[in-house]
Amino acid sequence: MSVIIAQEVNQMNSDKFEKAFNDFLERKEYDEAENALFTIVRAAFTAGWLAAGGEPLKPQALFELMRKTDKDNSTDK
Repeated sequence: MSVIIAQEVNQMNSDKFEKAFNDFLERKEYDEAENALFTIVRAAFTAGWLAAGGEPLKPQALFELMRKTDKDNSTDK
């Protein structure tokens, strides 16, 4: 009987833990920490990559601005 009660208590604690953990993951501070950790890991990998003779990465545009032209206004298709 005490095993069943212990399992129920563990389940309740698990539910509370999962809710608290989910709430923590939904916070802006977690996103900021996760982004910082990713930046550190990427920098460390890049340093190792270059030290091992890998080619440096070519810079890539994050976005591209496009201008509307007269051709874009054309109704001919």
